[in-house]
Amino acid sequence: MQVKAYGAQSGDHPLEPMRIQRRDVGAHDVRIDIAYCGICHSDLHQARGEWPGTHYPCVPGHEIVGKVAAVGAHVSGLRPGDLVGVGCIVDSCQHCVDCEAGLENYCDGMIGTYNFPTADAPGWTLGGYSQQLVVHQRYVLRIRHPEPQLAAVAPLLCAGITTYSPLRHWNAGPGKKVGIVGIGGLGHMGIKLAHAMGAHVVAFTTSEGKREAARALGADATVLSSDPAQMAAHAGSFDLIVNTVAAPHDLDAFLALLKRDGALTLVGAPATAHPSPNVFNLIMKRRTLAGSMIGGILETQEMLDFCAEHNIVSDIELIAADQINNAFERMLKGDVKYRFVIDTTTL
Repeated sequence: MQVKAYGAQSGDHPLEPMRIQRRDVGAHDVRIDIAYCGICHSDLHQARGEWPGTHYPCVPGHEIVGKVAAVGAHVSGLRPGDLVGVGCIVDSCQHCVDCEAGLENYCDGMIGTYNFPTADAPGWTLGGYSQQLVVHQRYVLRIRHPEPQLAAVAPLLCAGITTYSPLRHWNAGPGKKVGIVGIGGLGHMGIKLAHAMGAHVVAFTTSEGKREAARALGADATVLSSDPAQMAAHAGSFDLIVNTVAAPHDLDAFLALLKRDGALTLVGAPATAHPSPNVFNLIMKRRTLAGSMIGGILETQEMLDFCAEHNIVSDIELIAADQINNAFERMLKGDVKYRFVIDTTTL
């Protein structure tokens, strides 16, 4: 089946309308009518060939929400009309230790929602800037938010799980002091989630003007990370810091804020490496410098259910498809609070 989509024909051309092929619904497949798709920085990097290995045409999008349109003969628990989502994963080996643990995001055979190899035409996956998607039922997530919130749920499929996973893994909650570095698409979700978990939340920003925004999102305090005095006031006091910034910067400044056995977890992916941290900032207090990447399917469903229970959605700006290229440029300038979402009915 051919459907409308928006994608890039090359890295040096803007995204444009196109038609793409979707496979027939197999026995274990679900066809989804996509209602909304969030825009992630990863979409821009991949579409513009700034990350290696982009296949063209490239149709980005891995923050997908919509309704079930059809199900295969062996699909159970899903039926037409159900509100569902698809995140960053549409396949995996399903039998390695990671998949068996529900951590398909770390499977060596993980297939991402776009630009990963597949038997479907054209030979690589095409993402959610499109009208429909066909995906194995294992990777379809139930959405329990009310339908009017659906557009704002879309970014939870990437920004939400990317921050939820480290917060859960490092046990953010009552009695824990948690820092969130950066108040953008990822960071604003990290603040909301850590607050809902009951942690004492401190937001770090380089912008004095974001203090009020951080407070509105649920931060108990905000630190201007470019001010040494403000940073020093929090030395040795954090259980966990989740760093969402996708640009190289000094990690030692944040390592020094951790308690003994505290963790600094990186979820932002800069194009070039961070400066190497001073090893003594790690060994003297048994601190951990760690990384985390999205989350598995079970954890992503857990995150969606948690967000529905606590009425958490992303702060978004809804756009039509013909505004995508402008949204890319604005995103590069940080001119969005805090996530663009495409209304795919405008394709």
